[in-house]
Amino acid sequence: MTLRFAILGAGRIGQAHARAISATPGAAFVALYEPLEEAAASMAQRYGCDLRSTEEIAASDDIDAVAICTPTDTHADLIETFAKAGKAIFCEKPVDLSATRVREALKTVEETNATLMVGFNRRFDPDFMAVKAAIDAGTVGDVEMVNIISRDPGAPPVSYIKVSGGIFRDMTIHDFDMARWLLGEEPVTVMAQGSNLVDPEIGAAGDWDSVNVILKTASGRQAVISNSRRATYGYDQRIEVHGSKGMASAANRHESTVEVAGAGGYARPPLLNFFMDRYAVAYANEIAAFVKAVVEGAPTPTTGQDGLKALELADAAYESAKTGKAVTLA
Repeated sequence: MTLRFAILGAGRIGQAHARAISATPGAAFVALYEPLEEAAASMAQRYGCDLRSTEEIAASDDIDAVAICTPTDTHADLIETFAKAGKAIFCEKPVDLSATRVREALKTVEETNATLMVGFNRRFDPDFMAVKAAIDAGTVGDVEMVNIISRDPGAPPVSYIKVSGGIFRDMTIHDFDMARWLLGEEPVTVMAQGSNLVDPEIGAAGDWDSVNVILKTASGRQAVISNSRRATYGYDQRIEVHGSKGMASAANRHESTVEVAGAGGYARPPLLNFFMDRYAVAYANEIAAFVKAVVEGAPTPTTGQDGLKALELADAAYESAKTGKAVTLA
């Protein structure tokens, strides 16, 4: 069976999924919805897909699944539309910036028995998957501490900050999902702090650009997340899991593995610059996992509930950073 896709949105993330779908055995990129004519024409020419409206896609018999890559404030409505249309749904995170709205959309998914996968691509990175495999194999013993470092090479424009929901909801949300995945238990308390050290305009917009979060589970396991909107040396992505028997970690990825040494020391190539390069394989693995789940009628590896729980942690972190107090989750 070939799973026939429509992609909604031809921006950076839409382009990443177009590449992944086109390269995935058992998947076909059939149609695209994109309101910007130039972007739509460029992607259609590159991949040979049709251009259709969302209404046409919902009614199309030659579309089995949709990949929602549109702005966040459209996600929940589109999930409901395509759940009712009987399409399998892959949706980029977050489902919405409101946990209440997410719950409403997930209720529609449940009522229609639709398939929904939320795009937490980092779970599908080969290095991070190897760390998780070491946990599952018992190599590190009982997980005790998780450390996650995620720093962007540069801050986004303030216009993005004003609509993204802020650093906890648009950036740390990936790390909240990773923390849940690696801890193996749900966090019950959240303590967060935020500062403006990169761009004062971000502070003026009501957000932070430098944050740290401590998550704690009922058994006492902890995860520490460190985020910054600026890393002058490249896209900084590292994790470490410490357990009762040992430790597993994943280091940064560089442009190549070549290292040159001399009297002045060692020189290495720079880090991969941003998420499109660093997580290219993860995006491909993610789409392949979605296709496999839909074709086999199996549960998706990441679900709407994963999206909801990560957003609830983001909301709690925002409250904690604002009040200076730890937040206990219901």
